[in-house]
Amino acid sequence: MSKKPIIGITMGDAAGVGPEIIVKSLQNETIYKQSHPIVIGDAKMLERAANVLNENIVINKIDGHADLTNTNFGEIACYDLDLLPADLPFGQVSAKAGDAAFQYLKTAIELANEGKIDAICTAPLNKEALHKGGHNYPGHTEILAELTGTKEFSMMLSSPKLKVIHVTTHIGLLDAIHSIKPERVYNVIRLAHETLSKSGINQPKIGICGINPHAGENGLFGYGEEEEKIIPAVEKAKTEGITVEGPLPADTLFFRAQRGDFDIVVAMYHDQGHGPIKVLGLEAGVNITVGLPIIRTSVDHGTAFDIAGKGIVDERSMLEALRQSIELAPTE
Repeated sequence: MSKKPIIGITMGDAAGVGPEIIVKSLQNETIYKQSHPIVIGDAKMLERAANVLNENIVINKIDGHADLTNTNFGEIACYDLDLLPADLPFGQVSAKAGDAAFQYLKTAIELANEGKIDAICTAPLNKEALHKGGHNYPGHTEILAELTGTKEFSMMLSSPKLKVIHVTTHIGLLDAIHSIKPERVYNVIRLAHETLSKSGINQPKIGICGINPHAGENGLFGYGEEEEKIIPAVEKAKTEGITVEGPLPADTLFFRAQRGDFDIVVAMYHDQGHGPIKVLGLEAGVNITVGLPIIRTSVDHGTAFDIAGKGIVDERSMLEALRQSIELAPTE
């Protein structure tokens, strides 16, 4: 019999908008009809966010012995780690908040590994605070990969009109180009194919970005990067029956994909893929880590320190991330 999944929602950096977008999203009754949402963080930060938002909502502190299916609309169940001071400043980089964000995620991964939650949905963290807190990771994705022992993974951004998966993410552009290898490009193509196939898309159509302008224009631009780094991966994928085309010029590929020519685009580096998604609207974008043994979705925006504590944040990306975590979570 199917069941409602238990979704672990990590608070992220509590000096940012994470607590506020969580409180606002959990005012949506549909989330409770479709899942059991459990916030993993600090209860006092949720209480503060509710005050900022003028929301009259009960925050229930729970621990590892609680029944995680005992969730009710109008209340927020918080797996309370109690790591932060009540007067944590809004909008400031804090080593304490950075460490807490790591501990929230680590706890969620442990709960998922124990089978106590079915998926993880993450609010944003601040990379500078994370590093000051003693955790030298580029972001959520790399933490998840290391703590789950995952070697091949990728960041996928999903919006109603466009899906993008990345070969490289949080490294400098010169380092990204150097690290693009045929094996990595092939593995990302395979991850894209497997992920969309599991979601119900029969023989997904995958478009591959070039590295250089005009995808190198047959050697006119660059130093043969497309021929060396991308084409062998594309040819290998084709021999396995994967529907893939490229390398193609990025300046037209994203337009063609949102028009419907492709189900997903493989981007070679961070801004190549993030830019088009964010032009379509931050509120619509969701970050999904593919290749993990755990379902993980996230908002596709940062901690927004400039508006934290002002009660004006837009929660739509968090709502969409929750919906996708519910949709992707196992229910048997």
